[in-house]
Amino acid sequence: MAIDTALRTSGGAVVAGASTPARLVPARSLDAVAADQDKDGATAAASTPAPLRGKSSAAVGGAQQESVARAQQALDYLERVAGQLENLKGEISAKLSGASGGQTRVQPRAQQRSQQLDSSVRQLASTLAARQSSAGGGVDANLNFDGQPAQQRFRVRGLDIDSLQQSAPATVAFSVGGIGGPQLAATIGTDQSSEETARAIDRAVAPLGVRASLDNGSLVFSTPEANWPAVRDSIAVSGRGRVATDEVAPALAPQQWPIGAGSSGGGGGNADALRQSLREVVQALERVRRSQDAASSALSSASVQVSVEATPPPEVNMAADDFAGAAASTNYDSLLALSSALVGVSRERVLALLGLR
Repeated sequence: MAIDTALRTSGGAVVAGASTPARLVPARSLDAVAADQDKDGATAAASTPAPLRGKSSAAVGGAQQESVARAQQALDYLERVAGQLENLKGEISAKLSGASGGQTRVQPRAQQRSQQLDSSVRQLASTLAARQSSAGGGVDANLNFDGQPAQQRFRVRGLDIDSLQQSAPATVAFSVGGIGGPQLAATIGTDQSSEETARAIDRAVAPLGVRASLDNGSLVFSTPEANWPAVRDSIAVSGRGRVATDEVAPALAPQQWPIGAGSSGGGGGNADALRQSLREVVQALERVRRSQDAASSALSSASVQVSVEATPPPEVNMAADDFAGAAASTNYDSLLALSSALVGVSRERVLALLGLR
């Protein structure tokens, strides 16, 4: 807080930092000045409402409510996906059984199964495509849930561990949308391991809302899905300018499965493709079950925390009971206590207090 200091003399006054001369004031005694200050302080205390507490609690409560909503939407979405995966698992298993029979007389039934499987695959693909708008922002493309906003994983073309180590020693700086530059740089040494190089890159890009890690020896970046459009369109690397990025494809891609009515095998489908698709469905189901458990745990924890924050401490209830008891009495002492307590309580303050609930 800037403080303007007034230098008073018998001939006038000069205010430090002011652009115009200060008004002349008559000299006054120290006792008079002190009396005025006490009076001003008392007036300010009476007219200025005390600051309302609880804003930090309200912010925490808002964050907890957001966690509850994210976990609840994730559970609803994951339950729908799990049901569709279970259905596909049964249909693929039935089609595999029909394909292994190889009997001509069951051909119409096999064709019907293929058409039903086509429909189920399209339904799952549609549900996965709507994930970002339906899952509450907490389920990523691989159907994982960890309680945090879903991440978009991507690679930067031409930026991999091998090329970085081959150009060592070197310094690589990053920026996103003009934020970053030389201060966000990673130093690549000649004796660094792949893990050390990835950690150096991760430290450099972390302030940009981007993380870097190794995935099977490959350098992979990630950022919250809400940030992905900005990162995708403006990430730049020193010496290269803006660079191109590629999204890491999700592990589950049902639209690419060659298991429908148009696949090879006389309507029964290719047995190897069916088995591979079945393995992918089973693996996806395992991930979904783990994510459901994580979302249920997060929902329970967040709900308990919200309940605890919404429950007033015992002292508040006791004070409310005392106030209600005093208000029910009509003697002079009670009325005096009530009127004293309500001095300075405005309608705006009451509404603000009610808004904290």
